[in-house]
Amino acid sequence: MEQNQDGKKQIALNIVSAKSKHKGFGAGSIDLNNMSPVIIDRGEAKIDIGAMHAKSKVERGIKFSTNKEDVPNGRQVWLVWVAVDRTPEGRLYAGATACEMWIDEEAKRGWKILAEHVNKMDYALKRRIMLDELGQEEKAALKTLLISHNEEWWNASPDELKQALEA
Repeated sequence: MEQNQDGKKQIALNIVSAKSKHKGFGAGSIDLNNMSPVIIDRGEAKIDIGAMHAKSKVERGIKFSTNKEDVPNGRQVWLVWVAVDRTPEGRLYAGATACEMWIDEEAKRGWKILAEHVNKMDYALKRRIMLDELGQEEKAALKTLLISHNEEWWNASPDELKQALEA
């Protein structure tokens, strides 16, 4: 188990299944260091690590509901989970999934389905590409961010991702 700079133990998410030989704290944990949350809002895509804990800039101070009617004046915001993988040839964007939210900052209200956000993070970790729900503007913003963040990773990424983000 790793320790933070202040000497405290880092807690990892544990996966315990019938197959795992669970050997105590931290055993069988998944590594989220290769997962990045991207927020697409108002046509701009930004990496926002706070989204890992549902505390992205757009989510802070918002009371969320699972009823979309509670946010009649909201704007659509997307959370995209992007998984980076390492191969013998180098790193690449391996999985990407999109989750919808609606945010009304004035009313401090929002809509999202947390279970969907968790499931989509899992799908990205499993190297799935699920970006069909994004509009053309969002796809273009995400593609621009991924290329500008690391063009080598983009070039090495699967064709499925590149095709999913074509205009």
